[in-house]
Amino acid sequence: MEDQLKELFHFLRDQNPQVRHIALSNLVGQTAKESPYRHIFLQGIQGSKPQEPDIIRDLKLLCRDQLATAHDAFRALVNLSDSTFLVPFFIEQSFLTYLVSYLLNPDAILADLASMLLSNLTASSSACSALLSLRVSLVILTPSASQVSYYAPQSRSGTCPAPVPYPSGEPQEILALPLLIDAFVQGASLDQSGDKSKRTRKGDLHFLSSVFANISTSPAGRLFFLTPRPADPIKSDSALEYPLAKIVPFTEHQDTIRRGGVASTLKNCAFHAKAHKAILSPETDLTLVPPSTVSAPGIDALPYILLPLAGPEELDLEVQETLPSALQFLPPTKKRERDPVLRLTHVETLLLLCTTRWGREYLRTHSVYEIVRGAHLEETMDKVSEHIERLVQLIKGDEGPETKDNDVVVAKVEEGAEASDDEDYRIEEV
Repeated sequence: MEDQLKELFHFLRDQNPQVRHIALSNLVGQTAKESPYRHIFLQGIQGSKPQEPDIIRDLKLLCRDQLATAHDAFRALVNLSDSTFLVPFFIEQSFLTYLVSYLLNPDAILADLASMLLSNLTASSSACSALLSLRVSLVILTPSASQVSYYAPQSRSGTCPAPVPYPSGEPQEILALPLLIDAFVQGASLDQSGDKSKRTRKGDLHFLSSVFANISTSPAGRLFFLTPRPADPIKSDSALEYPLAKIVPFTEHQDTIRRGGVASTLKNCAFHAKAHKAILSPETDLTLVPPSTVSAPGIDALPYILLPLAGPEELDLEVQETLPSALQFLPPTKKRERDPVLRLTHVETLLLLCTTRWGREYLRTHSVYEIVRGAHLEETMDKVSEHIERLVQLIKGDEGPETKDNDVVVAKVEEGAEASDDEDYRIEEV
């Protein structure tokens, strides 16, 4: 059987598209992790000088083929991308540029599969570093009704043809990550009627939230999300804003992948104590995050952290007035986040924001205690309840001499709750 499968490899380069598709359709099932013949795709990659297997190079090329073939090629690469030995071949310049350019094209039919592949790849720190510095070539389009004002020439493929007429103008090299954030935001937008056929992009791009979460596990990645940039990536003179501010509104999105990745990104950014003021401050306040010396409107993330934890409880009018406006007078139909992992993530974010004196005071004056108290009464998972209890201790506790004048709490949540020997209390980047 193994020899028969290997014989199919050379048919992937056949001039007949039907032959390529039939060969690949018989191979794609063998790329799954549990397949007994998966190793045939990994041969030759271990050793002092690993070489890219021809089959991997062929699969990368077939991602540009016609729909059925490209679909199977992307599926195969998604399956194989969990191999750390293959990551260097997936993030080489030409393929990573194609992958990102394809994701940026609103007409890309297989953009969701491509975003899954990029999500898997960024589990590697080397892929995150490559993506942070990646620039893609764009041709700027003349203003139109479309929300996408550029064309990515390197996205051209069988499932993403070039526009007709082809846009004029000289290509510009633009940093890729801010463009991916805008594509992610547009992926969630629908026509006012809810008609998916009239949406800006053909893909939902939910898995890009996992890409952002992976990138934000590193200090360099966090600084990207917490450094002001032009709101429009292709207009350097547009108003400045924090990239994190663009994605935080999705913590209550209906898709679990999207809201989970956003929640993790927000939590990871909260590890950067110097950013707490920017993360919590409203948009009306200008803030800066060292080492940057540039100010931008606050991210106003507290409503998006609390909404998943909030329920339909009626609160006193005095409490309502101190809550963020988005949490005031919630309807009786309001439901809490149903995923316990995500509830825990939001509570951990609040714990991290309590590691600074300014953060603790802000949470106190905005009635965070009342929201988490209601969440605690309804919580069914012990670990989430225990973290809420720790949070309440920090919010309701008095400031002692050791914390009153210090910016960072002695408990050092950022270093894994050293005040406790129980590993269950540790907060880790995700």
